[in-house]
Amino acid sequence: MYGSGPYDESSTLSPPNMKIFVKAKPSSKEERVEKVDDENYIVSVKEPPVKGLANQAIIRSLAEYFKMSQSKISIVSGYTSRNKIIEISSPTPFTE
Repeated sequence: MYGSGPYDESSTLSPPNMKIFVKAKPSSKEERVEKVDDENYIVSVKEPPVKGLANQAIIRSLAEYFKMSQSKISIVSGYTSRNKIIEISSPTPFTE
């Protein structure tokens, strides 16, 4: 089952890193994170998609949502796209 699910089982870190898929909505009226399912999220941010401002705001919003440091969150793919793959390093278990 390698490569399936939100956890990257090929990682050497313990616990494994979590990968999520994000649909970005820059230049929104309000900032929010919507959970579609375990792996997919919609992140709306006020910043425009200029000079990485929206990407920084997405990382900040996800850090607040998951209650963790921004340094634990990185964009793996989709820097210039609305569809992004985000990696969360060593996530702690969280509940809703």
